[in-house]
Amino acid sequence: MPILETEALTRCFGKLKAVDALSVAVEAGEVFGLLGPNGAGKTTVIKMLTTLLPPTSGTARVGGFDVVRQASDVRRIIGYVPQMLSADGTLTGYENLLIFAKLYDLPRAERKSRVRYALEVMGLTDAADKLVRTYSGGMIRRLEIAQSMLHEPRVLFLDEPTIGLDPLARQTVWERIEELRAEYGTTILLTTHYMEEADDLCDRVAIMHLGQVRVIGAPDELKANIGKDGATLDEVFAHYAGASAESGGSYRETSRTRRTARRLG
Repeated sequence: MPILETEALTRCFGKLKAVDALSVAVEAGEVFGLLGPNGAGKTTVIKMLTTLLPPTSGTARVGGFDVVRQASDVRRIIGYVPQMLSADGTLTGYENLLIFAKLYDLPRAERKSRVRYALEVMGLTDAADKLVRTYSGGMIRRLEIAQSMLHEPRVLFLDEPTIGLDPLARQTVWERIEELRAEYGTTILLTTHYMEEADDLCDRVAIMHLGQVRVIGAPDELKANIGKDGATLDEVFAHYAGASAESGGSYRETSRTRRTARRLG
């Protein structure tokens, strides 16, 4: 049984159908990439799956729980790292994690040890007592991932987790995520605009365009299927997403992306 599945999942904003009849199934322990140009509906999908936004129609289940009727059960088994910063720069790394430990209602006797372990796993022990506003972009992202993993979630949602990071910081973040996946068997659903990142990390990807999934498959399978020798995932993306891959999204989306990149950089 898939750990995450949707059936005709749809979300409308007035007359705009942001997500149109999405049907996907993700297996336990899989890294599943949701790709597409800005405005394709990726973040809206994640917000529905993390219970932050109710579907207009259709169904979605995470860990066997319905995201609408059993939202509190879903929240207990997931972690979520949004595009925008979720760490408080006026607190230390340790204090940020301790707050999340309390929010996740971890047993009082376990909180400090869980926080210290999370800092160690994410390579932040030496920076634990420093204010987060002094952290680099890569350190902030690692802290946010540590926050989302404190309660050892079964499913981790990452919405463009390496946006605005330099290549070295991106590599460090993904090395840590892979270590967490290996240790806990966590299922990961991510969005990214870096096709080489998706190619290297994802077991399967789905490419969205105008709210619909156009194709799903393993990166190598999709590259082989477009009928071009030596095809890249960028070319697969362009094949299914068309000219919209160059659109860059709306003014609001562009502003949000640049604001996040600037704060992380």
